[in-house]
Amino acid sequence: MHYTVGMTIRIQIQLKKGVLELCVLALLSRGDSYGYDIAAKLAEAIDMGEGTIYPLMRRLQGDGLVETYLKESDSGPPRKYFRLTETGRESLAAQKADWAAFADAVNRIVGDAA
Repeated sequence: MHYTVGMTIRIQIQLKKGVLELCVLALLSRGDSYGYDIAAKLAEAIDMGEGTIYPLMRRLQGDGLVETYLKESDSGPPRKYFRLTETGRESLAAQKADWAAFADAVNRIVGDAA
């Protein structure tokens, strides 16, 4: 089978989607943030679009991993901020451990590749 640029892009998209929740929880572990700021940081770091973030934020809230509150803004109406819940902190710790084990396993395999 011939490997194409399209396959590379599809793989990159799936990898990004797979770690998106972990990345959002990690960003929120550094401090509360609003949706656009989270999206901008993810866009800069892993080139993930804003349209992907908001459905994820709603799911994380529904799962009890994050909660929201309104905070006054100097540049307009109040902003909805997100913060980790205790369950979110526990999930982040578990996901970080899972990610480290997975990345180590992949690196061992890839490192052995010809």
